[in-house]
Amino acid sequence: MPKLAPMFAAIVLTTAGLVAVTPSGAWAVPSDCTITFTAPRVVQSYCTSGTGEHKIHMTLRHFLPEVGLIPVEGQWAPVGGVSSTGYPPHTIENVWIEKRG
Repeated sequence: MPKLAPMFAAIVLTTAGLVAVTPSGAWAVPSDCTITFTAPRVVQSYCTSGTGEHKIHMTLRHFLPEVGLIPVEGQWAPVGGVSSTGYPPHTIENVWIEKRG
C-alpha cells in the first residue's frame, strides 16, 4: 500500500487540476437569444441562458449611396435584460447580437 500512495496522490492532484480548469455552466456565454423589432424603428436583443452580456448591432444602407453604411448598436445588457436601439429609416443590411462572457 505505501508504494501506491504516491500514485493516488498524483491522481487526486491531476483530477483537482482538471476540475479547476474545466469551465462550468456558470461561465457560459449568453445563449437562447432573440432579435425583435418593436415600435417605430426599434430593434432589441434578449438572451435567456448563460451568463455575461449581449448587445444588439445593426448595419443600415443610407438612401444616398455616397454616404454608405450606417452602424448602429445598443448598450450591453446582462442575460435576462434587453439591449435596444432606435435606428433611422434606411435599408437594413444586417442585424446581429454580440456576446461576451
